[in-house]
Amino acid sequence: MSMSEAQAKPIAVDENNISPLLNGHNIPKVTLNDYQGKPVELAKLVEAKPTIFFFYRGGWCPFCNIQMGQLKAIEPKLIEMGFQLVGISPDSPEKLRESMTDNELSYMLLSDENLEATKAFGLAFFTSQKVTDMYQAKLGVKNHLFKNAQGQERLVLPVPAIYIADNQGLIHFQYANPNYKVRPASELIMTAAKLVVAK
Repeated sequence: MSMSEAQAKPIAVDENNISPLLNGHNIPKVTLNDYQGKPVELAKLVEAKPTIFFFYRGGWCPFCNIQMGQLKAIEPKLIEMGFQLVGISPDSPEKLRESMTDNELSYMLLSDENLEATKAFGLAFFTSQKVTDMYQAKLGVKNHLFKNAQGQERLVLPVPAIYIADNQGLIHFQYANPNYKVRPASELIMTAAKLVVAK
C-alpha cells in the first residue's frame, strides 16, 4: 500500500465502519508533534527500534488513562525486549504534557490534532451529535471539529488500537476494538511483542 493510499482513508461514519491498517501493511509516513511541539516522523521512530504504537482517545478518557497505566507497568519489560512505546491521540501538545505528568509517564506521547495518523491508520470515525455535545459539555473536550458528509460539525476520535511494528516499519500485530471500554490485556501485548522479536 502506497503512502498516498494509506493517508487517503476517509473518516468512517461511526466506530463500527473503520478500515484499520492490518498486519503486513507498513507504518504510514506521517509526522506528528511531541509534547514540546517538536516534529516526530513515525517512519524514523520505527527505523530506530521496533515500536508499539497505541492510539487513545485523549487524556480526558478514564479508560485511556487506565490503559496508559497498564502499559507503564509493562514498559520496562518491553524496553528490555528492544521495543519503544509510543502513544498517539488527538490531544494538543499541552494536553500531552498534562497526561505525562498526571500518569508519571516516561514513554513518548504524540499529538495528532489534525488526525493525520488516525486517518492514515484507518481508525478515525465521526461521533454522533449526542456524543459530540456530551463530550464537549461534560468532559470539556476541545478537539477540532470536522464536517461529516451532511455538513454537520462533529468530534472525530480514533478507535483505540495497538500496533506493533518492526524496525522496517512492517506491522506484525494490530488490535482495534470499536468498544472503547475494552482494551487488550497486558499479557496479550507482551505475547505479541515476544512473537515479533522471535521472527
